[in-house]
Amino acid sequence: MLPDSLLPLPTDLALVVAILIAAVTMFAVNRPRMDVVAVMVIVALPLTGVISISEALAGFSDSNVILIAALFVVGEALVQTGVTQRIGDWVAARAGRSEARLIFLLMVGAAALSSIMSSTGVVAIFIPMVLRIARSAQIAPGRLMMPLSMAALISGMLTLIGTPPNLIVHGELVRRGEEGFGFFDFTPFGLPILVLAILYMIALRRFIGGAAVIPPDPARRSLGDWVDEFDLAHRVARLRVAPGARATGQPLSALELDAPDRPAVLAIERNGSRNADIIQPHPDTVLRAGDVLMIDVAGQEGTPDASLNCWGLVPLGLSGGWFTERAREMGLAQAMVPPNSPLAGQSVAGARFPARHDLSVIGLRHGARPVPGALRDELLRPGDTLLLMGTWPDIHRLRDRRGEVVMLDLPGEADDVAPRARRAPQALLVVGLMILGMVIGVAPNVHLVLLACLALGLFGCVTMTGAYGAMHMKSLVLIVGMLPFALALERTGGVDMAAAGLIALAGEASPRVLLAAIFLTTSLFSLFISNTATAVLMAPVAMAVADSLGISPYPFAMTVALAASAAFMTPVSSPVNTLVLGPGGYRFVDFVRIGLPFSAITLAVVIAMVPVILPF
Repeated sequence: MLPDSLLPLPTDLALVVAILIAAVTMFAVNRPRMDVVAVMVIVALPLTGVISISEALAGFSDSNVILIAALFVVGEALVQTGVTQRIGDWVAARAGRSEARLIFLLMVGAAALSSIMSSTGVVAIFIPMVLRIARSAQIAPGRLMMPLSMAALISGMLTLIGTPPNLIVHGELVRRGEEGFGFFDFTPFGLPILVLAILYMIALRRFIGGAAVIPPDPARRSLGDWVDEFDLAHRVARLRVAPGARATGQPLSALELDAPDRPAVLAIERNGSRNADIIQPHPDTVLRAGDVLMIDVAGQEGTPDASLNCWGLVPLGLSGGWFTERAREMGLAQAMVPPNSPLAGQSVAGARFPARHDLSVIGLRHGARPVPGALRDELLRPGDTLLLMGTWPDIHRLRDRRGEVVMLDLPGEADDVAPRARRAPQALLVVGLMILGMVIGVAPNVHLVLLACLALGLFGCVTMTGAYGAMHMKSLVLIVGMLPFALALERTGGVDMAAAGLIALAGEASPRVLLAAIFLTTSLFSLFISNTATAVLMAPVAMAVADSLGISPYPFAMTVALAASAAFMTPVSSPVNTLVLGPGGYRFVDFVRIGLPFSAITLAVVIAMVPVILPF
């Protein structure tokens, strides 16, 4: 007589399995798009009669889906405030030109942070930073996104709170009267696996696949191109207010810069507590020792500081590269004077750009011809192109205005500018409190993240447009579409049938073989349903196996937890993988090629180490 696990499948279970196989097949051939396949699953499952259409659509209200969407908003706030930019710069600076060192730093950082907060949240926050690093370092995003997701998954093997399956297995142990796991009981297993993962990804980085190097847009010109075109290196000079100089403590108006023979001050560099700030000059701006004046010396006779040397100003060098080095604080923009502009017929000085827009005109082109010499008395004509200099917020404000000028172009560096950089302290405070609340457990994670989103919007760290645009709907729809499978497989008895077959092996196999079987079964379920749902289903099964053998349940419980985090093999086995699918440009088969061998490595480590550290 055949065991129950080998009997023909019931009709309803056969239908669910058929839909599952069809979905996985379409994922594998990448036709149609994965989010379209997810919608097809939502439509098909209710037709079997196993679940209702309301249950198929329940994923749209699932707290984990809402959590992921909200974490995208948190990540966008960190992008707009420049936090991810600074982290990316630090990582890139430490990595240098070494791609291997970059992968190491990314994986260590992601694993460390994910061990104390949601790995899905960490990946959502890291994605824009990794894309920026890939673009600036000319590295294929596909070589970085999968290492990021793998490190985030392994973080669940480092601490008790690293992933929900750990807490589920711990809770099952406590429910059965055991002490459960300690905070760092997972670390002896997770650390070796993380080290092996880093070495594995570094060794195979050229075979990962995914998106290629992001080429620079040939239509976008850089600041350096504009510096050369308008000859700014010879038009602009820098003068520093030396300690004890006569100019110290004086307003700019005292320098009589309105006189025709005096150079115009374009901007002031002022050293702050951490770095130099760029401030717009006004007549009542009081100069301080150490301030650096940027002046327009075009058309001036003699040395650049000849008319200002009585004030104790020391000339400094200015190369064309200065604009590129300060691209985050100071920007350039090209704007055209339209035919109906009130500026037509006025002089550059009469247009009063510094007073009205906090922008300086440092270049002018009549048609295709740049105007040499001083610009102050040059008359503006319809169709003229102005080169404007100022801070990025001031440039963006002018772009939103109509009538006087029409913004033509921004340099390529504008894409990397954080428009809300001054809100970075508030963003860090909000995110820090959010993480602390998650660690302490003062409220459900989704509640804390939604509160963080509201606070970030209140402090001006993210706009509503940016928040909605940050949500990766393709990834969210894919997750929602796969959630109903857990309920359908459980309701049709598919999970119970697999568990019964596993328990039937208890009397015929050694404990190590059973550990391997539990690991493989957990990994198999995690291919199609969430690792959290897998842990809920497999934890009681694993402990029942231990009971049948009369041995400790701890090694079996640990194996379930570790296997639930080893969801490397498909992009739908974990939200972490799903998130990097689009940005990394991966296909379904890319995860199989890279994830399957490393899952085998993880299995070997688990079977070798678990019985040693947690004896039977």
